[in-house]
Amino acid sequence: MAAIARLTGAPSAKDSGWKAINWHAARREVRRLQIRIAKAVREGRHGRVKTLQWLLTRSFSGKALAVKRVVSNRGRKTPGVDGVIWSTQKQKMEAVHNLRRHGYKALPLRRTYVPKKNGKMRPLGIPTMHDRAMQALYAQALLPVAETTGDPNSYGFRPHRSCADAIHQCYIGLAKRYSAQWILEGDIKACFDDISHDWLLEHIPMDRFMLRKWLKAGYFEEGTLYPTKAGTPQGGIISPLLANCTLDGLEAAVKAVTPYRSKVNVIRYAADFVITGKTKELLEETIKPEVEKFLKERGLTLSPEKTRITRIEDGFDFLGQNPRKYSGKFLTKPAKSNFKTILVRIRETIRKFTAQKAGDMIRALNPMIRGWANYHRHIAANDTFRVMDSQIYRYLRDWAKRRHPHKGARWLAQKYWHSGPKRWIFSTVEKTPEGKRRVELIRATSIRIERHIKIRGAANPFDPKDAAYFEKRRTDQQRRRAGRAALKAA
Repeated sequence: MAAIARLTGAPSAKDSGWKAINWHAARREVRRLQIRIAKAVREGRHGRVKTLQWLLTRSFSGKALAVKRVVSNRGRKTPGVDGVIWSTQKQKMEAVHNLRRHGYKALPLRRTYVPKKNGKMRPLGIPTMHDRAMQALYAQALLPVAETTGDPNSYGFRPHRSCADAIHQCYIGLAKRYSAQWILEGDIKACFDDISHDWLLEHIPMDRFMLRKWLKAGYFEEGTLYPTKAGTPQGGIISPLLANCTLDGLEAAVKAVTPYRSKVNVIRYAADFVITGKTKELLEETIKPEVEKFLKERGLTLSPEKTRITRIEDGFDFLGQNPRKYSGKFLTKPAKSNFKTILVRIRETIRKFTAQKAGDMIRALNPMIRGWANYHRHIAANDTFRVMDSQIYRYLRDWAKRRHPHKGARWLAQKYWHSGPKRWIFSTVEKTPEGKRRVELIRATSIRIERHIKIRGAANPFDPKDAAYFEKRRTDQQRRRAGRAALKAA
């Protein structure tokens, strides 16, 4: 028993509460077990995988990290149907000790809706804090399996992978003169809502007792309890991982039916994917039916309105960006729809601050502009950044006129714009206890374009032979961030 307690990271009698937890040791212990799980998967020792997953999900370190994840994310103040949130250290510590499989019963989800881009509403299921923590705990045990068996060119909801990696893979498969000229743009219809429960319970390598509890929990809407017959809850912590496991194998299935030198590449981010091909006929007659067959086994279908076959010269929208060849030169630019969306958000935000302080408006706008520009800084976005700055200038000029209807253009310019390293800088002066302080609006063109270094498709964060590779990537990213900070300070 002492050996098992040491292996699973059980708490000592001296542990007095939440603050006493050694988080570095907890992460190290969980990672050690995850590395062993990944090794057992590579060796095909499925019984060993289950044993190690059992140890991890019963370890104090795993439970503590699961609770920490739940109380640290953005939804920590959003309760489930029981109305409970964990805000005090005592509640968090009690939650750690209450994460037990024996006697566990998942409560129904709280149904809510969020708007989609097409004007429709997307249903979300909000689990209770306890259910979220249990999902986070078992996700820790499933993640190394998913990372070891996942598709090389799957980039959504995976550690160390991002949209920029998926876009760069598009460049690799489409940029050269002899690259594929045709693209199948795929989108899975209601992916999270339609995944077959039977398929999940049969194929997902995790505790089926727990998985069944979450899948069959049902949901409350307007006081009525509804059963869940398919899909995974979009508000659940483990749902993105389950969706990835469901779609893993698509790349191999497509390449298994394509002839040699057909220039086929499968690039997937969650439920969105693109498949390149040498000819339109290959994509339409061979690859698309195979994709539909693969999805049908999992209870899924392609979205008719979002699935199309296009030429690279016409371009296609993928993850908010538009890869396209211009007279044979491959460029990726921000998608027009994505650009219009951010401009609408900025314009609506500016209009809300007509009667409020300019400094508050700047603080509301800066994260929006910086976040959008940082997302697109790896592609050919300089021209779009200049257009954005020009549009924002017009919005701010109209805002200033509405705010001061009896003042002239010269007075408005002297009050809100001052000269800087660029053509103009919108700013305001605020009074603080320490004195006057100038608050400036960031310009999109102040974000420097820099090339993204794509992750290796076969790299596994739970494989010791890739440890040096990930350490180098982390060091390089820190160096680039430090360089950007120094440039900003200068």
